[in-house]
Amino acid sequence: QVQLVESGGGSVQAGGSLRLSCAASGDTYSIYSIYCMTWFRQAPGKGRERVATIETADGSTYYADSVNGRFTISQDNAVTTLHLQMNSLNPEDTAMYYCAASTKGFCRTGLTSLYNYWGQGTQVTVSS
Repeated sequence: QVQLVESGGGSVQAGGSLRLSCAASGDTYSIYSIYCMTWFRQAPGKGRERVATIETADGSTYYADSVNGRFTISQDNAVTTLHLQMNSLNPEDTAMYYCAASTKGFCRTGLTSLYNYWGQGTQVTVSS
């Protein structure tokens, strides 16, 4: 089993920046079975969408078009710490942000059904 705990959310004005972090813990086998780690977000009344993914094996990254060039996903210490640097935030980025991990692969797809482990989420609010 893997536990994911997010931190770093908050309120910021448009144009500002935030850095989210996700700490992963659990048994060694489960941790090193993770193929992808992803940040998803869900705004009120909308579905959960993939923001950014990183493949743990080689660091390949994938971004939603809406955040490409503004957000950067990174990982420390192999899979144990995940970050999302968010710059040039706008009100459309307001959402609950979730960290998720997948042992199933197919990282490029961003399908929520492929993710076994989820954090509780951290709220990001951007005011105009």
